[in-house]
Amino acid sequence: MDGLTAIGDLLALAPAPAVVALTTFDLDEYLFGALQAGAVGFLLKESDPGLILDAVWVAHEGQGLVDPQVTPRLLHRFAATSPRPATDEMSTLTPRETDVLRHLATGNSNAEIAQALVISPGTVKVHIERILAKLGLRTRVQAAVYAHRHGLITWADLP
Repeated sequence: MDGLTAIGDLLALAPAPAVVALTTFDLDEYLFGALQAGAVGFLLKESDPGLILDAVWVAHEGQGLVDPQVTPRLLHRFAATSPRPATDEMSTLTPRETDVLRHLATGNSNAEIAQALVISPGTVKVHIERILAKLGLRTRVQAAVYAHRHGLITWADLP
């Protein structure tokens, strides 16, 4: 079977594991297909071994990680869709949670967010957990896409 079918089969298990796609093919169809199939992460086999290990740990913690080499293409694709108005869920975010979401959506790590906002990485993690719960999302990737789709950040905000 192919990788996308395998992701679907794995996610049909009870309990469903977190799946990180690892591929040699740096193609949009694999990237988008894996994420649409439910993978919480997407990495290239040429990725730094530390990044692969980080992706496993992050997935274990209920988060997601996309290889920085492909993140811009992922964000460009979703940002190309017209922004949607803010939802009622967005209005439940505190100002600090909104700041954290903006930083997360630009691809910043928890440590980078903590440094920028002068808070601890643990506090960032708590904020992200609350953001995901309030917005009904499961992963950081979904939160980044949400922020882009709802106009919380624009391309000018990206590094």
